[in-house]
Amino acid sequence: MKVRAQLAMVMNLDKCIGCHTCSVTCKNVWTSRPGVEYAWFNNVETKPGVGYPREWEDQERWQGGWELDDGGHLRLKAGGRLEKLARIFANPDLPSIEDYYEPWTYDYGALTSAPRSQVQPTARPRSRLTGRHVTPSWGPNWEDDLAGAPAHAPRDPNLRALEEQVRLDYEQVFMLYLPRVCEHCLNPACVASCPSGAMYKREEDGIVLVDQEACRGWRMCVSGCPFKKVYFNWERGKAEKCTLCYPRIERGDPTVCSETCVGRIRYLGLLLYDADRVEEAASTPEERDLYEAQLSLFLDPDDPEVAARARADGVPELWLDHARRSPVWKLAAKWRLALPLHPEYRTLPMVWYVPPLSPVQGAADDADGVFAAIERLRIPVDYLAGLFTAGDPEPVLRALRRLAALRAYMRARTVDGADGADGELDEIYRLLSLAKYRDRFVIPPGRGEEALALAATGCGDGCG
Repeated sequence: MKVRAQLAMVMNLDKCIGCHTCSVTCKNVWTSRPGVEYAWFNNVETKPGVGYPREWEDQERWQGGWELDDGGHLRLKAGGRLEKLARIFANPDLPSIEDYYEPWTYDYGALTSAPRSQVQPTARPRSRLTGRHVTPSWGPNWEDDLAGAPAHAPRDPNLRALEEQVRLDYEQVFMLYLPRVCEHCLNPACVASCPSGAMYKREEDGIVLVDQEACRGWRMCVSGCPFKKVYFNWERGKAEKCTLCYPRIERGDPTVCSETCVGRIRYLGLLLYDADRVEEAASTPEERDLYEAQLSLFLDPDDPEVAARARADGVPELWLDHARRSPVWKLAAKWRLALPLHPEYRTLPMVWYVPPLSPVQGAADDADGVFAAIERLRIPVDYLAGLFTAGDPEPVLRALRRLAALRAYMRARTVDGADGADGELDEIYRLLSLAKYRDRFVIPPGRGEEALALAATGCGDGCG
């Protein structure tokens, strides 16, 4: 066993209001310069829909992530080293700018300097890439609140095998917001795809970064990432991606998207995991078993044997304390309320989601009550299972039933005046509903002092 710490995120989709504040603040901080006008390290998608870039979940088209070969061994879906070398100058699995969108601005000068006229002056959209006038036809939030859903939503890969159910129930249309950032996976396909070794995963906290000096712009990382969260800076010729705001993380502050989230849906914290078993978990034969396989990697920070091993493997004592208080550990592993996004990609993603508990009151008026209504939610459970558990509905149902139990418990106490208390449900309620800043963001301080001390000695990792 080799214990490593991973900084991870949980988002509570039951509280996301789709305001895009997270996207705008991330955009202003990280991608407000030439070359990445089209890039949104954080974006919020309305589901069902094709997302951004268009149809990013269709891995038969983009060949992202991992798959198992005939011998049951992991291989990149886009092929190994020989395949990549053969097409290193022409990668066919890249999204085009049309799959993202051609960013534009407006001729505002036409409004401020227009002469007197009988007609209202207009500011025509102009491409920020070419400078030519364009007619916008797509964008990162083009599908907001099911806009254009009759035309676009049927192409959502998660609706496959659900077409008949969704078509028949369309008068009871459903939607949910899905905020997305880089998953900072335990088994990142982008890192394995990079020919120059520029993509790497930090050992101390698992954040996936790009060495800008080493990047040669091959863009294999763009096609290798199944979540399409690596972007190509067309001006600098380098790959760029979400850094999980590591300069902020290193001083104990949350990411910009988390800090500015209006709904307070985001949680940041440490998870301890067994690095020696990552390949084994990602190689689980049945896709539906990948969720449980990933859960089995996480180690209980309260276990004395785990703590002792972590210390021996270089995890600081302060980090162990943060791991014990981590909201991500509680929501994802302890209570199993949060689920990973598309575990079938076999990257072992580390941004997890509490599924939305859509309105059930009308369906819960029968004698069986709310728990019998869970499988008749407006958002089909099978759709959520396609997003979060590779099609297995049981973990989704377990999480939704727990959320419904919490709702019924709090209603009984606050409305009906019922006596009695449940310590765990009270703790879940406090974390999901009333958590303070320090409870939502349990981030260990950076190890800068150790790095500076090491640099002062002129000694690298190989020193004795």
